[in-house]
Amino acid sequence: MADVIPFDQRDGSLWYDGALVPWQSAKTHVLTHGLHYASCVFEGERIYGGTIYKLKEHTARLFKSAEILGMKIPYTEEQINQACIDAAAAQDIKDGYIRPVAFRGSEMMAVSAQNTKIHVAVACWPWPSYFSPAEKLKGIRLDISRWKRPAPDTEPVHAKAAGLYMICTISKHEAEAKGYADALMFDYRGLVAEATGANVFFVQDGVLHTPIPDCFLNGITRQSVIAIAKARQIKVVERHIEPAEMSGFSECFLTGSAAEVTPVSEIGSYRFKPGALSETLMHAYADEVRGKATVTA
Repeated sequence: MADVIPFDQRDGSLWYDGALVPWQSAKTHVLTHGLHYASCVFEGERIYGGTIYKLKEHTARLFKSAEILGMKIPYTEEQINQACIDAAAAQDIKDGYIRPVAFRGSEMMAVSAQNTKIHVAVACWPWPSYFSPAEKLKGIRLDISRWKRPAPDTEPVHAKAAGLYMICTISKHEAEAKGYADALMFDYRGLVAEATGANVFFVQDGVLHTPIPDCFLNGITRQSVIAIAKARQIKVVERHIEPAEMSGFSECFLTGSAAEVTPVSEIGSYRFKPGALSETLMHAYADEVRGKATVTA
């Protein structure tokens, strides 16, 4: 695999606090509150053929996440939408990944940070699909994480907040060390929750089953796939799923901006065979994001 250029050493420009700036000069101080106390929210967006998929929905979620953390973004949603478009154009990227991020600055270094400035940045870089359709249909292998998604009264679980990803990184690193691609996480009740950065769906007798997102993000891709399935008269059941139920499901797949729709062949001791329903939704989602199908609201 080719060497990856460190993200602080890339060329071009990104949007930072209201203007496009040289990529390598977009720096912040080591005593930034967002680094020490995780007072940071972000989005992960994909651009296909020059169009950012569900841009307005992603920006709205960024603002909601900031609100949950008590942060007021000093720009309008329209300004951030345009910043995402400008950041992609500045890098001349037609197919890639966009990362808007908002975080507290370095004016105060304590748990209380009422007087810190809220910084906002948007960066864009190339991000081709990880797998070809044929490779995806082989299915990826998931470990089962020892970490659980927290209860909604212990963390701001419905914000896309940096701190909530700490256990995701730990879980994914441990899974990769064992030869897996990712890890499935249970929630605080021991129910099936999600992967480290993607929602999960199962298939049983032609019906989709997916966990209720009551302690983790209701992903934008998740919502899109549910809408696509329902438009094709595929029944979708959102419910609590016990781990033992995985033995009765025939197919499994993940959804997310990065994952798109990725079939799964294995979760711990449970086995699945990527099949017709996973393939149908994988191709239907690919058509939608590339404007080849009617885009859902």
